[in-house]
Amino acid sequence: MRVFVTGATGFIGSAIVKELIGACHQVLGLARSEASAEALKTAGAEVHRGDLEDLDSLRSGAADSDAVIHAGFIHDFSRFKEVCEIDRIAIETIGEVLKGSNRPLIVTSGTALISPGSLATEDKVAKHDREKYPRMSEDAADSLAAQGVRTASIRLSPSVHGEGDHHGFVPMLINLARQKGVSAYIGDGQNRWNAVHRLDAAHLYRLAVENAIAGAKYHGVGDEAIEMKTIAEFIGHHLNIPVVSVPPEQAPEHFGWLMGFVGIDCPASSKITQNTLNWHPTHPSLLDDLKGDIYFK
Repeated sequence: MRVFVTGATGFIGSAIVKELIGACHQVLGLARSEASAEALKTAGAEVHRGDLEDLDSLRSGAADSDAVIHAGFIHDFSRFKEVCEIDRIAIETIGEVLKGSNRPLIVTSGTALISPGSLATEDKVAKHDREKYPRMSEDAADSLAAQGVRTASIRLSPSVHGEGDHHGFVPMLINLARQKGVSAYIGDGQNRWNAVHRLDAAHLYRLAVENAIAGAKYHGVGDEAIEMKTIAEFIGHHLNIPVVSVPPEQAPEHFGWLMGFVGIDCPASSKITQNTLNWHPTHPSLLDDLKGDIYFK
């Protein structure tokens, strides 16, 4: 297939491009800068100039492809509501081009807010407050699926980890620990995150685009549940700093906007995904990566 990939030079997108090319697919990668274009050429992909706000570039990229993987997102949390709206419009724009063609569109979502406090599974519907968390990727995909577009969602773990992870939540926690001189967790630290290695996630995107069922939800989850206290302990050990509990009432001051993610309890399963797509994570776990030096160079 010829696959149009947004976010093609990002941490996850670059792995998706390599995975697709390794499986003999052609890749048309969205690039908004010369550096991104060169990275795509080096990877063996064709370059499509534009960005997520250039709707004409999205339309032409989708029209010129057999499938689309939407892995792009503007990670600017200072204007989160605005970039979530950009994401929604981008998905709808691509979907309009694909209507009536049976060409798949794979959209990126997340597991963290599916069912906080209980195990998130693929058959659960996210019921979070859209005002507090306005990302509508999955809603947009479901709307398109209802209109006959072969659209499926990949729900990624809050931690997509591995070599080259410089901007995810784990490096943010490490940088905060360095700044504060302590590695902290909230309360008893028994709230849980799920995680997935970027190369396992990339493999999942390929399997999804090859086998997508309209309206399907696939979970990019390798580790179902890791306690935040354990993550804090690994960080503290590597940095040789104290590991401390921060009372919930002091968490906003210590963690800032990260508090909402650090404090969430979001275990998740990928059993349905594994059975449906024959996808099985094989790369190191998050704790294995934290034992090594890739986050502490």
